[in-house]
Amino acid sequence: MRVQPSDRDEIRDLLKRVAVALKEGGVPFALCGGYAAWVRGAPEPDHDADFLVADDEAERAAKVLTDAGLQVRDPAEDWLTKVVQGNSFVDVLWRTCGRPVESDLIERAEVMPVLSVHMPVLAATDILVTKLMALDEHYCDFSRLLPVARALREQVDWVTVQREIEDNPFAAVFLDLLGRLGVVDAEQFAR
Repeated sequence: MRVQPSDRDEIRDLLKRVAVALKEGGVPFALCGGYAAWVRGAPEPDHDADFLVADDEAERAAKVLTDAGLQVRDPAEDWLTKVVQGNSFVDVLWRTCGRPVESDLIERAEVMPVLSVHMPVLAATDILVTKLMALDEHYCDFSRLLPVARALREQVDWVTVQREIEDNPFAAVFLDLLGRLGVVDAEQFAR
């Protein structure tokens, strides 16, 4: 679902409400995906917001969100919970790219102000790794990734990104494209 400009306030409000509920409930979490990239300088996304919780915190996170009065839905996917408000939703993921979310990923997040709420935001390097690892033969839209990579390029440890995505040929091709376009220094990948 793509967000209409009139729905942006609804998504932003829900993003804040989910973060506050998780904070008050003591559930370690991190803003991830498009809104995490936006906080770090990328264009604002035109769809939902996403949070990560550790795999072993998934059930507690859902309970905390429900107890906070939010509308929690369990979709068919077995790796996320959806929080719904009007036409908007926030995904709370405990697996990403087929792997359980580990607490160290959340621990690397940096607390930053997001729409006046201080919350952990995934590190730029981790944002790029998770976005690139989602690329496969069914989803390979470089046009959505390019503005994010350009905006975050100074904040990213590209050698770490290369190491983390090396088994994903779609992600590797995207890194090659970034080098060819001069977004990143291609020589650092030759090491």
